[in-house]
Amino acid sequence: MTSQSRLVPRPGIDQIRAYIPGQTVETGGRSIKLSANESALGPSPMAIEAYKNAAERMFRYPDVDAFVIRAAIAKTYKLNPARILMGIGSDELLSALVRAYAGTGDEVLYPTATFPMYRIYTLATGASVVQAPDKNYGADVDALLSKVTAKTKVVLIANPNNPTGTYTTRQELERLRAGLRDDILLIIDAAYAEYVERDDYEAGAALVDATMNTVMTRTFSKIHGMAGLRLGWCYACEDIIGVVGRIRSPFNVSTPAQEAGIAALEDTDFQKRVIEHTRRWRDILTQRVKGYGLSVTGSEGNFVNVGFPDGRHKPADLDVFLKSKGISIRPMAMFGLPNHLRITVGRDNEMQALMDALETFFTS
Repeated sequence: MTSQSRLVPRPGIDQIRAYIPGQTVETGGRSIKLSANESALGPSPMAIEAYKNAAERMFRYPDVDAFVIRAAIAKTYKLNPARILMGIGSDELLSALVRAYAGTGDEVLYPTATFPMYRIYTLATGASVVQAPDKNYGADVDALLSKVTAKTKVVLIANPNNPTGTYTTRQELERLRAGLRDDILLIIDAAYAEYVERDDYEAGAALVDATMNTVMTRTFSKIHGMAGLRLGWCYACEDIIGVVGRIRSPFNVSTPAQEAGIAALEDTDFQKRVIEHTRRWRDILTQRVKGYGLSVTGSEGNFVNVGFPDGRHKPADLDVFLKSKGISIRPMAMFGLPNHLRITVGRDNEMQALMDALETFFTS
């Protein structure tokens, strides 16, 4: 059968540029990946053991309600387990939330230099992207509120922000929520929350408890080093949990992932090691690049976002040079920052190799 018509995707899909993850290169037998904000120390040994022990049950479907891990999360963060929903990473939940509350003719609002997947989530639903200008590489609440229209249905904010490492204070988040209509969903993507050590920061749970239209998403990919298992969760009122629960896939989180996540939460000593290691190398790297005349946009995360303000050096040149040494970092053009490079904190030997390479590049 022939036809003059052709198969076309829904409006918005053709505007999507595929997400490009952090790359890996190998040169001279060396491959150091500092491009994807993965945990430098990997997963907890307890999580690895729990994952292995769950292998013999892989023929069974996982607990569809993820009851035990939800209880473990609730205990760890002092939350109501009925308000927790598990996902295949926080990505699945972010996508489902946007899909549930925005569609054709609606607008999804978020800052300019932030996680590029927000654009993909939005366009995939048929909604329109609206971005507010940043202030000092972070979310500007006044700018966000000024962009709200009758069509705005969802506001997304990464806190701390990837890729800049800046954060929005508890007071500013509350002001943002208060300035939005009640029929606008505020999503707080707190993937890097565990790395923040600021008295005026709150990951979002308190705002969720105080409102009926706010969601906080979290992940096991960062502090817990479980990026390969795809495990995340969100915290919201039970009405929102019910809506998202109806459109996500059943049995979405595998048994090994659930078991490893429970063990990771219990291993608080390992979490402290990760935070201390990350802080130490983040500070060393920050001081080193500033000594070369470069800038840093923020410090709340497991990475450093480096700016090239004076024009004497170009980020593309450093990226190419590091690749020649087998070191992968992340160009930031896709994130809206073409004059920046993001460098993830790695293991001790990886960071020392980076320091040596930076010294060679900037002093030769």
